[in-house]
Amino acid sequence: MSPERMTPEQLAQEQLDAYNERNLERFIACYTEDVRLYRPPSSEPVIEGKAALAAHYAAKRFNLPGLHAELLGRLVVGNKVFDHERVVGVQPEPMEVAAVYEVRDGLIAACYFFNAS
Repeated sequence: MSPERMTPEQLAQEQLDAYNERNLERFIACYTEDVRLYRPPSSEPVIEGKAALAAHYAAKRFNLPGLHAELLGRLVVGNKVFDHERVVGVQPEPMEVAAVYEVRDGLIAACYFFNAS
């Protein structure tokens, strides 16, 4: 099923599966061309656009051999998916992350990442 035909929950799972497989093409297919990633409390995006997203994940995530995100919980409210994840392989210790995926026109248009520390 193409990402545009998925529910917000299916889309969040699709990008998580692609992330864990380090499949950049499949991962990027889940996002809008003008996607924005935020790390609150900053109100400015840390990444803007699909090309910048692809470059970031290619250079700083999908090249990490131990990379894996485990879904600990998920809540769906309309077009927003709230995931509680444990991410390993980025830092020496696992990170607890709350990720919010905002879906627009069948693709992820914005992401908000909250770290436990």
